[in-house]
Amino acid sequence: MLFVCYPRCTTCQKARRWLDEHGVAYEFRDIKTDRPTLAELRRWHKASGLPVKRFWNTSGQQYRALAVKDRLPDMTEEEQLALLATDGMLVKRPLLVGGDFVLVGFKEEEWKTRL
Repeated sequence: MLFVCYPRCTTCQKARRWLDEHGVAYEFRDIKTDRPTLAELRRWHKASGLPVKRFWNTSGQQYRALAVKDRLPDMTEEEQLALLATDGMLVKRPLLVGGDFVLVGFKEEEWKTRL
């Protein structure tokens, strides 16, 4: 599995600790220094079954600085994914990518059920 997070994020730290405590093997990836590509975001979006809007880090500084909230209604899914691919800090985290699933954000009950 691929664990994509921002190491300084407390939610990501909690998720990583949870993975470690439950003996889940994963590959670590820093979303800020190794941001997701457009191709990855397309795959992850499809595998997640979630709307693209769930992939936005709506509490982030970049989200506010770029006024993404105001722009979203006029953007296609492809345009949203392309913008997400420009900066890892725009992407909701953590992401846990498995062979046939993608979990967006850390919800312990959801992770317990899936893993």
